Amino acid sequence: MSEQHGTNTTWPILDSAHAALRTAVHGVPEGDWDRPTPCAEWNVTQVLQHAAGDQLGYASSLTGGPGPAENPFAPSGKLTDSPLALLEPALVAAAEAWGSVDPSVQEVRVPLPPGSMTAALGVGACALDAAVHAWDIAVATGQPSPLTDELARPLLDVARQIVEPVRAFAFGPALDAEAGGAQGGEAAELLRYLGRQPDWA
Repeated sequence: MSEQHGTNTTWPILDSAHAALRTAVHGVPEGDWDRPTPCAEWNVTQVLQHAAGDQLGYASSLTGGPGPAENPFAPSGKLTDSPLALLEPALVAAAEAWGSVDPSVQEVRVPLPPGSMTAALGVGACALDAAVHAWDIAVATGQPSPLTDELARPLLDVARQIVEPVRAFAFGPALDAEAGGAQGGEAAELLRYLGRQPDWA
């Protein structure tokens, strides 16, 4: 697919994270969908399924509309359509759902504990999910990291507020500052906080 689609919202952090995920998925070579990823139990296809499912989960929590067709935490690894046909409706649904939420709202429903957050934190959580899985897919398939320090900076603040209650099933233990070799900056710090090696290969 030569043209990348997008739905801009009032939330630049979400737009940037969605752009990162689109870029990563567009860049996967045709034969690389079975490659291992930093998510140790999942290949690239399964990370895509998980990421798309999570975006639909956020949209569904906000709108009451349909959620993912399968459990995002037990992705099958089998696609019935193209990867982009799976990804694009999920990103559009999430972007449209968050686009209708006023930034001043103090409580919105989200699909992770504690079940509700401020609008700003909730959209940050949705963006964090998209951005980190964009990194997973990119590094698994030999692409440059789409997770810039500029994007990671606000996401690190979000992660520090939301990750601990879900770390046991959604993220690995945080890594110390030496993990990942000489890589520094906010992107590497975010990845280590989420239990990922910044220099994973």
